[in-house]
Amino acid sequence: MRYTDGPSVACELYVEAAPPQVWELVTDIHLPARLSPELQRVEWLDGADGPRLGASFVGYNRHRQIGEWRTVCQVVELEEQRRFGWTVLDVDGRFAGPDGNCTEPAAAWCFELAPETTGTRLRQTARIGPGRSGISLFIDQMPEREEDLVAFRLDELRTNMTAALRSIRGLAEGDR
Repeated sequence: MRYTDGPSVACELYVEAAPPQVWELVTDIHLPARLSPELQRVEWLDGADGPRLGASFVGYNRHRQIGEWRTVCQVVELEEQRRFGWTVLDVDGRFAGPDGNCTEPAAAWCFELAPETTGTRLRQTARIGPGRSGISLFIDQMPEREEDLVAFRLDELRTNMTAALRSIRGLAEGDR
């Protein structure tokens, strides 16, 4: 798969906790920084103190092969106890490339919750692109390996997302 195809990854699991309890965890933007090897810290912008449609937050990231960078995320989907989604922008132009374009989202993320038996089916998705991101730097250097590089990044995201979802499940179920 090529980067311009908007490749994505999805992970899901069952959580033995009610949707309101899971919702509280997945809409806490500070929680992923505790669970992710890449996202280091976050903060709401423009006086926001919680998720609302259009609210923005800044994320500070670190990756062993790319270094450190900052993104600004905007909440684009918010359906109470159902969907929480945001787009990621390379506001500093770190990955903008030769044309300097950093206006398209570098990624889109979403949590989806669905009631199931006595708990919640929790799904997380991530789509990379269409705007440039860290992987674009590697594709620029090795265009003949684009599909391998994209597959590697998707696998990396899948591993991190699976670990984060398991941690969320542990937090939610630990309160029972």
